[in-house]
Amino acid sequence: MLKPSVLAVAAALVLSACGSVTAPSPQLAGVYDAVVADPRRPADEVARDPFRHPADMLAFARIEPGDKVADIRPGAGYFTRLFAPVVGDMGKVYAFVPNRTAERENPRADALVAVWPNVVRVNGDLNTLSFPEPLDVVWMSQEYHDFHIPAFNTDVALMNRAIFNALKPGGLFVVVDHSGRPGTGHTEVQTLHRIEGASLRAEVEAAGFVFDGETTVLANPADDRTVNVFDEAIRGRTDQFVYRFRKPG
Repeated sequence: MLKPSVLAVAAALVLSACGSVTAPSPQLAGVYDAVVADPRRPADEVARDPFRHPADMLAFARIEPGDKVADIRPGAGYFTRLFAPVVGDMGKVYAFVPNRTAERENPRADALVAVWPNVVRVNGDLNTLSFPEPLDVVWMSQEYHDFHIPAFNTDVALMNRAIFNALKPGGLFVVVDHSGRPGTGHTEVQTLHRIEGASLRAEVEAAGFVFDGETTVLANPADDRTVNVFDEAIRGRTDQFVYRFRKPG
């Protein structure tokens, strides 16, 4: 068990990372620390922690025991593996895999289900995505820009509204993405895999969400935002914004 002094330090670190966002209780901060230290996490994902700040992200998204969370296009499961032990036996994590990418991504989602009994794979159309029960949090990390790429055949306005409808009143939609330069909107989603934060925010708010805060913990001023995010000069260290939106109610 962590000593109270350690928990206090952890809570202070979360507070500093999230600006004016209220820090979690010491008990919840301890849960986040324990989850990050979980030996079941793959070594290659642990190696990315200094750049992805997992405890800070859990705190910012306000993930709590018993929550029902959707991880949209979870990939290899970096965040799903963090959410599952936090929400616990009374919670649920829905690993949502779009129909378009299901053939290659379902096996990875199924590997998560095999380890975590509270993880459920869900397939569907992004325009009409839905879940078996109302959600507390919808999480989307480094994926929103992709859904503007024509090959995804997604109406982002419909997707945002479907997410709105999937959440409980007061539920949260948290978006992490690679920052685009001011004025670029979503014109560089395919060439650079970046999106302007202001443009994304306007789209999400148009679906009925209220902007509920942001954290700069993933910001990187050294990234001039002019190169593709997969360029080895910046890969894994891009300037990223993290926004939290709330469904009124």
